[in-house]
Amino acid sequence: MSGIDIETKRKLREMGAAPMLEALEAQDETLVLGMAFEERLRLVVDEAHSGFNHAKVEGLIRRAGLRYPGADLRRLDLVDERGLDRNVIAQLGTCSFIERQQNVVFQGFTGSGKSYLGCALAKQACQHRIRAHYVRMPDLEEAWALAKDKPQGQTKFLNKYAAFTLLVIDEWLLDHPDEGMRSMLLELLERRYDTASTVFCTQYAKKDWHQRLGSGVHADAIMDRIVHNTIWVDTGNHNMRQHATMKQ
Repeated sequence: MSGIDIETKRKLREMGAAPMLEALEAQDETLVLGMAFEERLRLVVDEAHSGFNHAKVEGLIRRAGLRYPGADLRRLDLVDERGLDRNVIAQLGTCSFIERQQNVVFQGFTGSGKSYLGCALAKQACQHRIRAHYVRMPDLEEAWALAKDKPQGQTKFLNKYAAFTLLVIDEWLLDHPDEGMRSMLLELLERRYDTASTVFCTQYAKKDWHQRLGSGVHADAIMDRIVHNTIWVDTGNHNMRQHATMKQ
C-alpha cells in the first residue's frame, strides 16, 4: 500500500483521514506481504485509531490546566506511610466514581500531596477521554470577579465550570468566601449535583467547612450538595514537598 498516488493522498487529507494515510505509509511492506487486503486494512485502522486516541487524550490533558501535568496515580510515594488506602486509590483510578457522579475530597496537612492527587485524578480522567479541569480556589474567585464586569459574564462562567465532567478545585476554602462567592458556589454546585463529579483538595477537615463558609444558609446548602455521596481521602501529614526535594 506504499505506492499511493498523489491524488488519493490529497483526497484522504481532504476527508480528514490524515492519520489513516500516515498509518498506510508507515506500514512495512515486508511484514504484511501475503496478507489479505482486509487484514492489512484492519492493521492500518488499528494504528490510525491508536494515534487518534493518543492525540485526543493529550489534548484533554493539555486543556485541563493541570498544576502537575506529570502526576500519576500509579507513581505515588510513601503510600503506606501516609495512610493512603491502596484499594481506594485503585478504585479512583478506574474513574467509576465519575459514572456515579460522586465527589472526592482530598484532605490533609499543607504539603501532604493533595494537589498532586487531584491532578493525577484529573489526568486519569483525561486518559479515559473524560473532560476534566483543574483550578485553584483563589483563581476561581478571581475569574468570578472578572466575569461580573462582562456582558453575560456570570452566565458564561457558570456554564463553563458546570460543563466539566470532572472539576478539581484545589485550595478549597483557603480563604473565607464572601457572600457573592458563596452564592456562586451554591449555584455552581447545584448545577453539578447528580450530573458531574467534583474533587476538592483542602487542608481543612469537614467539621471546619461550615464555619469557613459563613455558617449561614448558604453554608448549609453548599455542604448539603457536597458531603453526601462523597469519597473522603485523608492524605496524612507527611510533607511531600520536602520528600520530593530529598529525592533529587
